[in-house]
Amino acid sequence: MSVATLIGFLLLTGVAAYAQTLTGFAFGLITMGGVGLSGLISLPDAAMLVSLLTLVNATQMLLKGWRDVAWREFWMVMAASLPALFIGYRLLEWLADSQADLLRLALGFVIIVSSLQLARKPHPRERLSGAPSFLFFGSVAGLMGGMFSTSGPPLVYHFYRQPMTLVTIRETLVTVFALNALCRTGLVAASGHIPSPSVLSGLLAVPVVMAATHLARRYPPAISPTALRRIVFILLFLSGVALAAPGLVHLARA
Repeated sequence: MSVATLIGFLLLTGVAAYAQTLTGFAFGLITMGGVGLSGLISLPDAAMLVSLLTLVNATQMLLKGWRDVAWREFWMVMAASLPALFIGYRLLEWLADSQADLLRLALGFVIIVSSLQLARKPHPRERLSGAPSFLFFGSVAGLMGGMFSTSGPPLVYHFYRQPMTLVTIRETLVTVFALNALCRTGLVAASGHIPSPSVLSGLLAVPVVMAATHLARRYPPAISPTALRRIVFILLFLSGVALAAPGLVHLARA
């Protein structure tokens, strides 16, 4: 990884960590969207780095926040998420080997749909959803997490509809992302697809992620949560369109 590429990756992960700490989501989406647009590194290598950096962000947040996790709902989500994560990872391996345009199109589509979903402000339910709904959204999140290390959107939408405090929602989401990232990292290691030392230099982003997480906790921006969600939505939507359009054109010509 060249110096210019590394600097670009560090800036991208810093922004993503700052946004995730404030909202409870978006680290994987912002990082993968930025990598897909810029071509800094390959998508599979970026997904590996995102998993490792997600663990850093989550560990830092959960040192004090683990007491607020909704453990019953957490385990229901994980029961469905982990098997789906394995399937998603195998799909990524297949697409990365022979279908680069289809892979970019899939990532762009995921980001566009996710941004539209996150733009909506879910209306909280009066009662907690049943176990089947947590299992369903957990499986969708696991599939997305296995492919792109971006398991957030379906869970964000579902959890923000629950009659829970915002702190509980945020800490539960971060815990899910952390365990998914840990399992996905184990899958990569077991498959022998460890990135090259050049790519692993992206782990120099660890102190950047830690600093961005600390700044977001200590000095949140003077804007409303609604305005922040709108900014994230616009950035994600535009990056998704920019990713999907070239892949769609290439596939149509083929």
